[in-house]
Formats: sequence, C-alpha cells, structure tokens
Amino acid sequence: MTDLVIIGGGPAGMSAAIAAYEAGIRDILIIERDDSLGGILRQCIHNGFGLHKFGEELTGPEYALRYEERVRKLNIPFKTDTMVLDITPDKVITATNSDEGIFKIEAKAIILAMGCRERPKGALNIPGTRPSGIYSAGTAQKYVNMEGYMPGEEIVILGSGDIGLIMARRMTLEGAKVKLVCELMPYSSGLARNIEQCLNDFDIPLKLSHTVVEIHGKDRVEGVTIARVDDNKKPIKETYEYIPCDTLLLSVGLIPENELTKKLGIKLNNITGGAEVDENRETSLPGVFACGNVLHVHDLVDFVSEEAETAGRAAAEYINGVKASENIVEITTDGNIRYTVPQRISGKNDVNVFFRVGKAARNVKINIYDGEKPILSKKKVRVAPGEMESIAISADIVSRAKSLHFCMEE
Repeated sequence: MTDLVIIGGGPAGMSAAIAAYEAGIRDILIIERDDSLGGILRQCIHNGFGLHKFGEELTGPEYALRYEERVRKLNIPFKTDTMVLDITPDKVITATNSDEGIFKIEAKAIILAMGCRERPKGALNIPGTRPSGIYSAGTAQKYVNMEGYMPGEEIVILGSGDIGLIMARRMTLEGAKVKLVCELMPYSSGLARNIEQCLNDFDIPLKLSHTVVEIHGKDRVEGVTIARVDDNKKPIKETYEYIPCDTLLLSVGLIPENELTKKLGIKLNNITGGAEVDENRETSLPGVFACGNVLHVHDLVDFVSEEAETAGRAAAEYINGVKASENIVEITTDGNIRYTVPQRISGKNDVNVFFRVGKAARNVKINIYDGEKPILSKKKVRVAPGEMESIAISADIVSRAKSLHFCMEE
C-alpha cells in the first residue's frame, strides 16, 4: 500500500509531490510515461515561465529542472517510462513498463496530473486531400526544439492558441516563412503578450474570423484555401483565397487527458473537459484529486504549480484522516462566464475561484449572486477568452451563501 500515487511527472505532478512531502507525507510515488520528468515543459524552450512563482523569467526546461532537482533532493520516488493502464474506484492502479511488466499498486490517495493533448486534424473536418505536411503545433514544436527537424519552409497556421503563436515565432527564427495565422473566432485564443511578441514583432498577419476550408496537394501540402466566416461560423464563398504553402500547423485547442478519469466514473465538466472539483481539487471520488491541465487548460505554468500544491496539501490531509467539510456550495455561471474552477466550495477557507469568459469585452463587472442577492462585485478593465481570470472569495461569504452564481455584466 502506497500513501500517495501521482500520475504524471510534469510541473503539476512534481509540484503536488513536493507539497504533499512538505505536509508530512513520505510514502509518495510519481508515475510518468515519458523517459524523464518535466512533461511538456521539456520542449518549451522559449522564456516567460516562472515570473509569478520565482520572480524571474525562465525557459520551460529551466522551470521544470527546478522542480525536478527538488524532487530528487527530497528523495521522492518516481517511475519513468511507465504507463498507467487502469485505475479502479478503490484506488488500485495497474501500470506497465519494460522492467517490471504489468504490476499493480494500491494507494490511499491519488492525484491525477496527466496534462492535456492537442485536438487533431480529424476533429476539424477540413475538406481536401490527406498529404504530408500537416502537424499539430505541439508536434512541430517537439520536432524543431528536441529532434532538430524542420517541418517545412512555407507555413500557414490555423488557430491562434498560445502554442501556435509561439511556433509562428519559432519557425520564423529558424528561417521559415509564416504566411499567416487564421483564427475562426473574432478574437485570439492566445495571451495578449504572445500576440504582440510572436506575431506583431515579426509582421506575421493574424486573420480573425477566418478558417481553412480546403487542403491542396497529393503527396505533400501544396497550399490551402482560406475564407472569412460569417456570424454562424460558415465560410463566405466570395472571400475564398488560395495560399501556397508546404506546411499546415494546427493550434485548435487542447483536450485534458481524462481517459483514466472516465474509467473511475468521476463526474466531468462539459466545458473544461476535466473533473469537477472542490477548492481542494478533490473530485467526486473521495481521495482522488486532479490538478494542472488535466483539470482545465491553464495559460501559465506558474498557476499549474500553485493549483498542484493545493491538491498535494489536500491529499496529505485526506491521508492523515482530516474530514472534508460537509457544507458544500455549488457555483453556477451565466453564458458570459463559461466555467469556474472549482465548481463547488465549502467555505472552510478563503478561496481563489478561477474562470474564463466567453467573449472579449472591456469595462465589465464580475458579479456574484446568492440567489437574487448580490454579494460580491469586481471591475475588470479588459477580459478575453484566452486569459484566465480569478476572484478571491472569503470563507465568511461562502459560509453564509446557499449558492453562488457568477455573471459578467458590461
């Protein structure tokens, strides 16, 4: 029997392990399917990490290394090249690797930190042929930054997620010509700083309300046809434009890696794709916690680490027999606020509630109601779907509320 098993050795998994260790848990095991710790940060060689957590700019590998060194210093055990195949509701984990074959681990508590994956081309239904030269932006990032391969020379990027924006800059720096970035929505889904630093600084056009309507080429991509879309996201035929290129990169969203979560029967949120949790990041199955991009997609790894620390400390309390609060307040949202994390809170402690809005807006108010009664309001100069927002709620407010309803009013 192992006290705490953490599935995933990326920034979330390592942060959770360290927090649990510092809370007094010594019997910890991290399971990572890649050949080393670090997760997605290993291929993110650009800077911009660690400003909130360490007060300085680090690259992804530098940020990951700080946590890996701490894990090693604390002698927290980890298994790499190990794939978790199954988890049962009574917390029996089935895993496999080349040294031990298939083996089982019983755990008192589990933290899910499996990260997320990219939405593939097959989910987009783009008409045309199926030539080589079509990559997800993260795959192209791994080829360039870790393997030393260039995916192509003339690039079109579909989607303005942060990985796509960063790859627009990266491919330009490596000598490729990035023709343009197309975004289906009337706003970018990436951070404002990435639009400025990755596109504007390199004169790369960003076409909002545009999409790829056809891919051309037999053996290799020869070009794509793009078009403006109307308010119903339907292509406008009069705006069709052919763009010659040899590579199409897709940055069309990230999906939390929740196959194991589904096997456990844990309640998932339809908007985030991750588990529904309380402020301790405990799921609907007691003793199973979730944090990082497997829970909801984050903008900054610093917030991943903070969330994972919350889950690590809460898992330690669960292992030590601290009972969860029975006072649970559900959070609901209007259409302008797409979701919150957590989705329910107890009022035991003050809590930061993270949320994303459904559209870009300026000079708005985030109002929180208990039924018809307004209990908290926060002004925001600017909000955008690509940037996570948060609002602090005191335990006193929660303890007196029957429910919390989040609204954005312009």
